[in-house]
Amino acid sequence: MDPYLVFGGALVGFVVGATGVGGGSLMTPLLTLGFQVPAQIAVGTDLLFAAITKAGGAVAHARRGNVQWPITGWLVAGSVPAALGTLGALHALQLDAAAFAAIVKRALGFALLLTAAALVFGSKIQALGVRFARSDARAVALAAAVDVGYVPVEVERVARPLPTLAVGAAIGVLVTLTSVGAGVLGVVALLFLYPLLPVRQIVGADIAHAVPLAFVAGLGHAALGTVDWTLLGTLLVGSLPAIYVGAAVAHRLPERALRIALAAMLAGIGTKLLAG
Repeated sequence: MDPYLVFGGALVGFVVGATGVGGGSLMTPLLTLGFQVPAQIAVGTDLLFAAITKAGGAVAHARRGNVQWPITGWLVAGSVPAALGTLGALHALQLDAAAFAAIVKRALGFALLLTAAALVFGSKIQALGVRFARSDARAVALAAAVDVGYVPVEVERVARPLPTLAVGAAIGVLVTLTSVGAGVLGVVALLFLYPLLPVRQIVGADIAHAVPLAFVAGLGHAALGTVDWTLLGTLLVGSLPAIYVGAAVAHRLPERALRIALAAMLAGIGTKLLAG
């Protein structure tokens, strides 16, 4: 078992636990650039890594009532078929390893730049969503309820099926190609669509959606031969304990400064991947 990979997994796990930033935006670049793992192997392995690590989080959020299942359902209805379609296209193209890696690297670079932008401008995007929501007569009463800390059962009727389905489909394609998108990007998109919901419910819905998507996409990559099972086990050994440590000390860390630093790092990595 490579101790450097264990340490790398622990480092990513700690950052994820402390900041909530999706593991794919950190793990895949680390494997690709730091350990010279072929891009398609890094993506396939990280997808199953994400499915396993997020499953516990999804259960915890569900037990606390933080999952809006109608929203999660529409996300899954869009993302899983999109993931299967993307996997089918990759299989039909019969790309050689070099061509496959080139596509994944470009898509990964684009996804990292989007993630960096989402980290920096997430609050502004949510504010824009609030402006649109408050112009909707149906949402005015809900907004008042949220302002006093109460979200009525009728919130489920505010679900926006078609936009949520579209967001799910876009995330499904991006996650299948890059393993990035079901974390920060998913949360920011939902903050725009559902800005009046408590953030904990947005995060809960996003995590619950990410688990089946990552499993389907990860198993699809396994069928394509782009999952390294030994690498997966090594990363889990380091990351699982570190996630809990990061979560335990999160309240002591300067979250905003960390997010800005991460955004700058991801933007730099994304630019390098696109340029290379």
